[in-house]
Amino acid sequence: MAREVLKSHTDLRVYRGAFEAAMRIFELSKGFPVEERYSLTDQIRRSSRSVCANLAEAWRKRRYRAAFVSKLSDCEAEAAETQTWLEFAVKCGYLDPETARDLYQRYNEILSQLIQMLSHPERWLLPPTKK
Repeated sequence: MAREVLKSHTDLRVYRGAFEAAMRIFELSKGFPVEERYSLTDQIRRSSRSVCANLAEAWRKRRYRAAFVSKLSDCEAEAAETQTWLEFAVKCGYLDPETARDLYQRYNEILSQLIQMLSHPERWLLPPTKK
């Protein structure tokens, strides 16, 4: 079975899943109360989007193992933060538990994919450049 050629971070399954989840959060958070605009709404949007942004940065840093792993670690942290904000949204009554459970599970899948990448970064790194 031939491996799929990835040309961009947007070709990554984990990126596509994180992007879709972030857009779902954006749409749902439009219904959060106005008084949450600069707190919960802003935080959950930022952390969910940050997973994608850090994946894009990690992809461009594949020449350097430490930099690549560092950005993937940032992705993992932002995904976990997003799960925390989902919990707050449920407890505050802004999201129904079923919707939040679905999103939380999506982030579990994203985290699993990120951990796989972190466990085997050599699979993703670019070969050293010849001098």
